[in-house]
Amino acid sequence: MDSRVVKRAYKYRFYPTSEQAQQLSQTFGCVRYVYNRALAERSRAWTMERRRVSHAETDKMLTAWKRDPETVWLADPSKGPLQAALRNLQGAFDKFWRKQSRYPTFKKRGKSKDSATYYSNCFTFRDGRLKLAKQSEPIRIRWSRPLPEGAEPSQVTVSRNAHGQYHVSILVEDAVVAHPPTDSTVGLDAGITTLFTLSSGEKITNPRHEKHDRGRLAKAQRNLSRKQKGSANRAKARLKVAKIYGRIADRRRDHLHKLTTRLINENQVICIEDLSVRNMVRNRSLARAISDASWSEMRSMLEYKANWYGRTVVPIDRFYPSSKQCSACGALARKMALNIREWTCPCGAVHDRDVNAAKNIRAVGLTVLACGDGVRPPRS
Repeated sequence: MDSRVVKRAYKYRFYPTSEQAQQLSQTFGCVRYVYNRALAERSRAWTMERRRVSHAETDKMLTAWKRDPETVWLADPSKGPLQAALRNLQGAFDKFWRKQSRYPTFKKRGKSKDSATYYSNCFTFRDGRLKLAKQSEPIRIRWSRPLPEGAEPSQVTVSRNAHGQYHVSILVEDAVVAHPPTDSTVGLDAGITTLFTLSSGEKITNPRHEKHDRGRLAKAQRNLSRKQKGSANRAKARLKVAKIYGRIADRRRDHLHKLTTRLINENQVICIEDLSVRNMVRNRSLARAISDASWSEMRSMLEYKANWYGRTVVPIDRFYPSSKQCSACGALARKMALNIREWTCPCGAVHDRDVNAAKNIRAVGLTVLACGDGVRPPRS
């Protein structure tokens, strides 16, 4: 079987000592300060002088900030995470210039996840023990799964989420073996009541993780709103809200990983709709349910796993009338309200709305794969 070497990140939970936690907290604060100050300088240069500040210029600024008596504390943590913050900012601007994302925003304490990236010259990894620069002892990692044999980390990223958990992401080169080819193909129709309907007729129920914890979340948020700003009780209440959000996100991510892995293992070609989730969540009635479904995250997982294991993901035009077209004869219904779940075509075929849409998505996807984008199945 074909194999390829890819860069893969392995994420683990770790438990710092009080000394390590204090040092990491200082590092997170310095990283946030450097990122925000560099962003402010770049924004000011463009607004006042219509001049783009390069990454090399911000690197020189960082050296000057370390020597400034007012910000000499920037020299206390390792230099690696601070330089990585400038690289991340440059990457954010590159995406903005390519119109792939919005203008970079400032990082706010307590509202954005704290993280710091260490490159290979800022940590040591020997015999399964990881020691970060400026720390006296290795961090205690819970090895939930082993790293690839003989893997040498090229960078590590430590992070602290909103509810105080520490994680380390270790980037290594790993050999990924492509799955054996198969003749199976599938179309996926996204939904809310049913998370995804397969062209085979199978319906995958939406777990609705957010809805199950909505009562506990609302109670915790009401409790938070009653606490005085800046008080210790408010910090405790905020932590409870963050823990509920974290559990929802973990369950959702776990379910999507299991589902996407199964689809990649079973199918050679997976056809999906090119949905614009950003526009769809503007619907106030469905925004919460659409966000909980995480269609964008599902697609992202499918695409990178397909790239690893030799599969193909084919997105079709979001405006294709998959629900209104008969998958048997190709006839197109003029209108179809959302509450119509079954309908009968003049040709006599009786359709489940979602299964019919999934069959059409599969047919269009295979046509696009064979003939190119913009081609639709012939109508008889």
